[in-house]
Amino acid sequence: MRDELLPRETPVRLIDPRGEAVDDPHYRAPDIERLRTAYRALVEGRRINDQASALVRQGRLAVYPSSHGQEACQVAAALALDEGDWLFPTYRDAVAIIGRGVAPADAMVLLAGDWHGGYDPAEHHVAPQATPLATQLLHAVGFAQAARHRGESTVVLALCGDGATSEGDFHEAMNFAAVFHAPVVFFVQNNEFAISVPLSRQSAAPSLAHKAIGYGMPGQRVDGNDMAAVLAVLGEAVERARSGGGPSLVEAHTYRMQAHTNADDDSRYRERDEVQAWIERDPLTRLRAHLAAGGALSDDDEQRIAAGAESIAAELRAALNTDADLDPEDLFRFVTAQPSPQLEEQWRMLQGEIERDALAETGGRP
Repeated sequence: MRDELLPRETPVRLIDPRGEAVDDPHYRAPDIERLRTAYRALVEGRRINDQASALVRQGRLAVYPSSHGQEACQVAAALALDEGDWLFPTYRDAVAIIGRGVAPADAMVLLAGDWHGGYDPAEHHVAPQATPLATQLLHAVGFAQAARHRGESTVVLALCGDGATSEGDFHEAMNFAAVFHAPVVFFVQNNEFAISVPLSRQSAAPSLAHKAIGYGMPGQRVDGNDMAAVLAVLGEAVERARSGGGPSLVEAHTYRMQAHTNADDDSRYRERDEVQAWIERDPLTRLRAHLAAGGALSDDDEQRIAAGAESIAAELRAALNTDADLDPEDLFRFVTAQPSPQLEEQWRMLQGEIERDALAETGGRP
């Protein structure tokens, strides 16, 4: 039983960095059509990441935590689920959210600083993006357990980063899920850094997937830049949960190619040579090489996919290139059903500042 719960010593890999297939005794690569679908989503995800980063520089987004380089994890998270399943994302998972059918502009609303999340969770089966680390994991387990009580076949995929595994909420969610046999898959995107803190300063475990055995659930490691492997490992974990096998933990080994956010200077804590080394493991170029070598991706295919990605980027630019009509009272209107005396006091203070600024602009004339 113990060996069944332990992850592999090396992450599962089905396509190497050169795009060549790798035999595995247990996992099988998805069929070519599924990989072609995944490749299109990878190209679109990369373009969305880069466009959103540009929108931050233009002042159209307040912040954007890019998943550039991690798109294989993002795409696989969306593709591994059935329509009735649920995704519980973090702030870095916009590409996965869009993969579940949320419009790109709606997935950016929170990051633009609006008071709401931008999309209807019930319509897309995607929980609101979570900014606090690991809080969504507890919500995911509770949701999965509720679905189980209702007799539904729903599986919940809960995303988090390596930094979240250092939070107490991570422990509580894992323990609750295992004890109650909840149909949830914990998917850790280990991109090596929690902002500026390297993995070596967060955990002394052989891997993050090894933490699973302490809760009595299986853990598995996967090459997070190998689209085929992530789809295969996540797919097995999802079906295990759906069939009554309970929760599991999947750790994807990937890398954050860009800074934590636009407010971060990653040159303070990692060397350029380290980042450069990961460029050769890019999930997009790896899958492109694999498909092209097998005759499943032509130049015309590439052009059509690139044009489609550019169209998505253009729509995103247009949607965010308008000035929103903001009501300052929205900052307080939706905090509680009935405003507290403290909220009312804060609103009056803001009103006073707005009035003083208006007078200053008119030279003191009302």
